[in-house]
Amino acid sequence: QVQLVESGGGLVQPGGSLRLSCSASGSFSAITTMAWYRQAPGNQRELAATITRGGSTHYADSTKGRVTITRDNAKNTVYLQMDSLKPEDTGVYYCDMGLFGSRLSEAWGQGTQDTVSS
Repeated sequence: QVQLVESGGGLVQPGGSLRLSCSASGSFSAITTMAWYRQAPGNQRELAATITRGGSTHYADSTKGRVTITRDNAKNTVYLQMDSLKPEDTGVYYCDMGLFGSRLSEAWGQGTQDTVSS
């Protein structure tokens, strides 16, 4: 069994910052690609950013320049630093991790609500 626990969401004013974290625990040998997705109210879940085990990153056009994804392989944790937040960044943020050496090929976090509002 693999569990991903997210933290760091909340309410922030436009222009503010949030830092999300997601830590994995359970039965796996290694984590490959880590990613953050977000789902705005009434919209489909969409990719925000990804990071490979080696540290290569990819950002969606909507987040590029305002978010930074990092990871700590020793802690099985991925972070998402979000700056200059806009109301349209409001939504539920989910982490996703590819797994190696596990019965599962990937695991998802439970989601954390981020609200950008004045």
